[in-house]
Amino acid sequence: MELKDLLEGMIKAIVDKPDEVEINLTESENTLIYELKVGEGDVGKVIGKKGKNVGSVRTLLAAATAKAGGKRALLEIIE
Repeated sequence: MELKDLLEGMIKAIVDKPDEVEINLTESENTLIYELKVGEGDVGKVIGKKGKNVGSVRTLLAAATAKAGGKRALLEIIE
């Protein structure tokens, strides 16, 4: 399973409009940037109370990329 698919699955489980979830991957020399776009009203669900949801997703993303021994991964929420 690719990291992008894992990320997409987690986000789709959180939001009300899973068909509007879109993830674009931008890759530089030592960084992977995942740009996340969700449907209207779902940004709050992705962020969660006090940022707990997005913090957890970012932690899992960092752990998965560290295990792969590769590049650093960042998650950006595009509104």
